[in-house]
Amino acid sequence: MRTEDILMTLRMFQDENCDVRTITLGINLLDCAGPSIDLVCKKARQKIRDLAGRLVEQGRRISEQYGIPIVNYRIAVSPVSLWAAGHGAPGMVQVAKALDAIAAEIGVDLVGGFSASVEKGATAADQELIQALPEALGSTARVCGALNVASSRAGINMDAILAVSRSIKALAERTAASDGFGCAKLVVFANMPEDNPFMAGATHGVGEPECVLNVGVSGPGVVKRAVERLRAAETRLTLGDLAEEIKCTAYRVTRIGELIGTALAERLKIPFGIVDLSLAPTPRIGDSVGEILQMLGIERIGAAGTTAALALLTDAVKKGGAFASSSVGGLSGAFIPVSEDAVLAQAAASGSLSLEKLEAMTSVCSVGLDMIAIPGDTSAETIAGLIADECAIGVMNHKTTACRLIPVPGKHPGERAVFGGLFGEAPILPVRSGGEGFVRFGGRIPAPIHALRN
Repeated sequence: MRTEDILMTLRMFQDENCDVRTITLGINLLDCAGPSIDLVCKKARQKIRDLAGRLVEQGRRISEQYGIPIVNYRIAVSPVSLWAAGHGAPGMVQVAKALDAIAAEIGVDLVGGFSASVEKGATAADQELIQALPEALGSTARVCGALNVASSRAGINMDAILAVSRSIKALAERTAASDGFGCAKLVVFANMPEDNPFMAGATHGVGEPECVLNVGVSGPGVVKRAVERLRAAETRLTLGDLAEEIKCTAYRVTRIGELIGTALAERLKIPFGIVDLSLAPTPRIGDSVGEILQMLGIERIGAAGTTAALALLTDAVKKGGAFASSSVGGLSGAFIPVSEDAVLAQAAASGSLSLEKLEAMTSVCSVGLDMIAIPGDTSAETIAGLIADECAIGVMNHKTTACRLIPVPGKHPGERAVFGGLFGEAPILPVRSGGEGFVRFGGRIPAPIHALRN
């Protein structure tokens, strides 16, 4: 290896906030179904203990060996609606508490999979899980949930969207003391991936192996500094030059993630799955997707050109990752969670970044309306409309989109929601009402004709 390459890699970790954001162990729990909910919980706890009991210990050893920080250790399980069916909403809550307890016991930060896929219709178990969301996520510290309510093959299930929107309202009220933080643990998807290592949307899909290790790598600060150095060194640059530099940087970050993932999977004697190269920001200055957009010439986030700049960034990151590894998966691109990105939050507070502009940006980013704080008195029907709009973007464009909306109880536009830690804080954004009548029709918005042909 060239000395220059070694020094560049060291700088990425020491000065530019590069890290392995998450190690996520996916575990199949479909065989934990049983005639009593106590037996279901017992079998689930035992299987997670057997397969994930050494995850944190071995991950820390790998981190020390390579000198690469691993920020979070997580577990993703099979969708709860599939293996806890038949026990009602109270049984679903009991499962959530069992998952929370075993996650605390083995030392992982979060456990995902309190989930269901309802894009074409909802089973009795799916409906019970949606009903259980407020208590299940509101009474646990580590459990995260995800609902897939739309797909390019099935269309958009408006009934499911309205049902989950009512649960979001109830969950916000249940966690009002923490500004509705419970809603930060729930994401509503269109075209949900089954190998996503990032929370709150991590679920061990039905097409996955018995157990698999997925890695999420993040380096907004690395990309920002790479573009900054290029601009300082060169006076005549094109967008093609900037994209090429981002691709090369994404390549290096992806290779690091694959190195850590394969080494840890080998120690645990389980298959290695994918590297998700998603630029996931934190509230720290220097670790922001917004700062990258500024380096690309967008002085005010939300100004004309913002969506195009984000498209260039997302495309370059995906291409660099794909060149670095044949195991790239999950979402892989750029996240724009407002509360978790200091620059995006500041732009929203100043008024330059509106909810409508954020929606436009989600047409090209990796996820969607992410960590958006809205007024606590926003109706369930209006929340459903926001989710439906986001799903429509995903369905029509064959991409993953999602919503993490947080109606903050007792707060109004201009005030701030404070979540703390990696979740940061954000201004309450105003929401336009008036589309509730459309949502109340219910039913399903059909898939586009080009999807049916395929």
